[in-house]
Amino acid sequence: MTGPSREVAAVRLAVRRAIEASGRARRGVLVACSGGGDSLALAGAARFVSSRLGVACGLVTIDHRLQEGSAERARGIDGWARSEGFSPVLNVAVDVGRSGGPEAAAREARYDALCKAAHDCGGATVLLGHTLDDQAETVLLALARGGGPRGLAGMPATREIDGITFLRPLLGLTRAEVRAAGVQMGLKPWEDPHNTDPAYTRARVRAALPVLIDVLGPGVVANLARTAALVADDTAALDELAERALSVARVPDGLSTDVLATQPAAIRTRVLRLFAAEVGANALSQCHLVALDALVTDWHGQGAVGLPGGVLVGRTGGLLAPAVR
Repeated sequence: MTGPSREVAAVRLAVRRAIEASGRARRGVLVACSGGGDSLALAGAARFVSSRLGVACGLVTIDHRLQEGSAERARGIDGWARSEGFSPVLNVAVDVGRSGGPEAAAREARYDALCKAAHDCGGATVLLGHTLDDQAETVLLALARGGGPRGLAGMPATREIDGITFLRPLLGLTRAEVRAAGVQMGLKPWEDPHNTDPAYTRARVRAALPVLIDVLGPGVVANLARTAALVADDTAALDELAERALSVARVPDGLSTDVLATQPAAIRTRVLRLFAAEVGANALSQCHLVALDALVTDWHGQGAVGLPGGVLVGRTGGLLAPAVR
């Protein structure tokens, strides 16, 4: 009796390691499945692995309602999952807004729905099907947009959102490997036309990646992903130092600008981002950070800085604090 192919074994092993390394995943996993080749292969492997580990394995598909026939496709995934023994099986339709553009709005709606679904399942851990190629594309997008280290760090293998753990077990495997595994498992994926629609930025990056491979060689995908991993390690260390610096800079009602001024820029700007989040301002742009930093390092009496959420932060003497409009 022959065993699974190399690709099937690799996907199953990646899923097994991710579940075993996460204490929360032992309470149950929920596979986010669009019906595409990557997430379908993940679902097939997760169902196999979870049954052997004694872990409950459900599946959720999110219908963004952005394409004709999306509800029918979601029902098809729903039916397949039930026939394969996934439990629970959830089919969630969402309303996609417009904030931040179509891709960002769809992503926000999707993660909100996944968090709710996981909470409804008792805090299940969500498995996502992103691959090594997706990671390389994310790094290229960050470079093109002038993203800082946080963007270049790419997608984390483990992330917590609203108390729910998200795992990406397949980040170490190429898209070709994962999809080959799906074919060998007898799965029939649906190809999302948005993945090749040039109206979407990621689709354009995906189309450009083969050109980079031709010019720079086949190792470019793995090298971009390796860059993300290295930057992620550095970012985590800097974030930890910033947490410490924030506690040192705290004074009643705000932060000491004298203490902040002694910090390197990489630490200081992280402290400012953390402080802004504390006072209700998230999603800061680089322009916001530059203006906040100028209150510390180049203050000549300028007024308060307006931040997202209608928050104002200003300086009075040696104190950086929320300002009143």
